Amino acid sequence: MDNRVRDDEAVSLRKQKEALPLYVTRIKVYPRAVAGQWRRIKWAVLVLLLGIYYLVPWIRWDRGPDAPNQAILIDLDGRRGWFFDTVIWPQEVYFVTGLLILAAFGLFLATSLFGRVWCGFTCPQTVWTDLFMWVERLIEGDRNERMRMDRQPMSVAKAARKTLKHAAWLVIAAATGGAWVFYYVDAPSTLVKILRGEASAEVYAFVGLFTATTYVLAGWAREQVCTYMCPWPRFQAAMLDEQSLIVTYQKWRGEKRGKHKAGDDWEGRGDCVDCNLCVAVCPTGIDIRDGQQIECIGCSLCVDACTQTMDKVGRPRGLIRWDTLANQQVKERTKGGQRAPWRPVRPRTVLYAGLLLVVSAIFLTAFVLRTTAELTVQRDRSPNFVRLSNGDIRNAYTVKILNKQRQEHRYRLSVSGLPQATLGVVGAGTEGGEAELAVHPDTVGTFRVFVTVPASAAPSGTRPIAFGIRDAESETRAAHDAVFVGPAR
Repeated sequence: MDNRVRDDEAVSLRKQKEALPLYVTRIKVYPRAVAGQWRRIKWAVLVLLLGIYYLVPWIRWDRGPDAPNQAILIDLDGRRGWFFDTVIWPQEVYFVTGLLILAAFGLFLATSLFGRVWCGFTCPQTVWTDLFMWVERLIEGDRNERMRMDRQPMSVAKAARKTLKHAAWLVIAAATGGAWVFYYVDAPSTLVKILRGEASAEVYAFVGLFTATTYVLAGWAREQVCTYMCPWPRFQAAMLDEQSLIVTYQKWRGEKRGKHKAGDDWEGRGDCVDCNLCVAVCPTGIDIRDGQQIECIGCSLCVDACTQTMDKVGRPRGLIRWDTLANQQVKERTKGGQRAPWRPVRPRTVLYAGLLLVVSAIFLTAFVLRTTAELTVQRDRSPNFVRLSNGDIRNAYTVKILNKQRQEHRYRLSVSGLPQATLGVVGAGTEGGEAELAVHPDTVGTFRVFVTVPASAAPSGTRPIAFGIRDAESETRAAHDAVFVGPAR
């Protein structure tokens, strides 16, 4: 009998699995508009971030003649990044690396403290999706009106509204793609070229690429980007613990849920009236009452929705709220009689904060101590050395001096490590064993340099030497190690 029961259960389970499709069709989410404290904060963050993104390329910054006047410009042709009065050269790419590391540790710390606050408020996907949904509501109406319209057959009115919506989305997407390109080229002149059809093929290609990705991700994919494409929901689970502040449903207080009519007694039931407003406003279409889910981005719109419902039925606010799992467990055991205090200082937050401070200190130290000139030396390898007619041994070098300042500088080049060596530079004279080299503003000066030693003092094999430059006006100094190669004895 038991074997027959187990066999029947196995057959039933197998049939259920066979009935499940490999791929499930997407269930479209129709988020409903909601007003409240968190929605206002999200609007403020959206306006701030989009304002920064769209307007920064248009900020002008006077750097003098022959220099771009765009405040922030990633100049790929000139191979440098302009950030107001700071110029980042390719040799200083470690500053970009430092900023990325700072951003990562800052995100880790924010996540351990406040859960997915980045996803819910500042992630570009969230910001642009919010903007696209606002346009959608403006043209097609709120949740119920959009659902009704999508169920209706195509008509002239429906086609007109759909066309207008997608046209508005494309305009926003094109502005987004254009703004991204403007960070790499001069914004005013490039905009004129784009409108006149005179821009390069590369500009049109990248504007088109970012227009398409913005339109698809924010207009069509939406919550699927957060659920399936983005790896961050998987990572952030390792950074959360029972003391992280996250959006939670107070199950101990809300259950047993059910519909409620005015005048009904609240005895023996929870505060949740099962209005499903928290589900209707969720941009990913989940039910926060089911507990923590990977789809939840912590946007807090369900908090605003539940607050409205609690106010209507006359119950205390906070049925859905920001809280810790530790506090939830204590409240569930004591039926709300006790609470666990939030502990923001704990091992993982101390670790992330400490790493953030260490990297910040290293970054700021490197930035403060960065020099205004750099020296690089490359020795000719073919031939290794030249024996002159008088027997002297000569090595040839290519010396490059990077002048990071906006005015011309004259540097005194010298060599050390070979006491009897003489220095010669093509196109420049020497005085007192040093050569004076002029380097134009904000450029790399390249010089052909010869180091010669008498045959009697020439080393056997290789000898370490050092090139150095100094600027008498700015007291700038830089050095670079090299070798001098002599004939083998």
